[in-house]
Amino acid sequence: MKRVLITGAGSGIGLQLARDYAADGWQVLACGRDQDKLARALEGTAAQLCLFDMANREQAASALAGERDLDLVILNAGNCEYVDDALHFDAALFERVIRTNLLGTANCLAALLPRIRPGGRLALVSSSVTWLPLTRAEAYGASKAGLDYLARSLALDLARHDIGVSLIRPGFVDTPLTRKNDFPMPGRIAAGQASRAIRRGLARGRSEIAFPFAFITLLRLLSWLPSGGWRRLAASMTRSKHE
Repeated sequence: MKRVLITGAGSGIGLQLARDYAADGWQVLACGRDQDKLARALEGTAAQLCLFDMANREQAASALAGERDLDLVILNAGNCEYVDDALHFDAALFERVIRTNLLGTANCLAALLPRIRPGGRLALVSSSVTWLPLTRAEAYGASKAGLDYLARSLALDLARHDIGVSLIRPGFVDTPLTRKNDFPMPGRIAAGQASRAIRRGLARGRSEIAFPFAFITLLRLLSWLPSGGWRRLAASMTRSKHE
């Protein structure tokens, strides 16, 4: 039986992935910080619960010390906070987001990479936000841009150990996290659609998995604009929102 470990499995994309992999006959190790939340979310599945705060290196190392022979690791857990006043930059907010999204991922990597079997795969969940600088996204975008580089660099260094690396870059997905957003989210898809795209891409061994297609294509086209052109367009959209 194949074994997959998924962080952030208590809600959103992580929860959907845990349910879907369990339904497909995988042995699922579902990770999160809240035992009650995980247990309620995954009730009725055969998923095993693994409890730790990924931002705490010692907790991550201790909780994951007994795991071995993993076929797939999906580091999905993350958080988003927006910088509402760039002139009075909130360094504490920035640190919180970086600690969870980037340093928390590093803590998991330190504990888990030796436990992925040869022929296995590591997947890091980043975001489509890294194609373009977006207003208020200084902390979130920086953390996800770091994951992009991390995944691409790891792909080079883990190849000799026969471990594949996939970078996952979703657009807007309907999750408890995105429901907090106070702005339009074009192309938003259901968590089930995101899970299908991710599982299909991982099964095919793809190095990058970006979805949904139409939204990602638009972002790629916009990313080709000169930086000044994009700044003017983004500024006009921001003004329209507040008018």
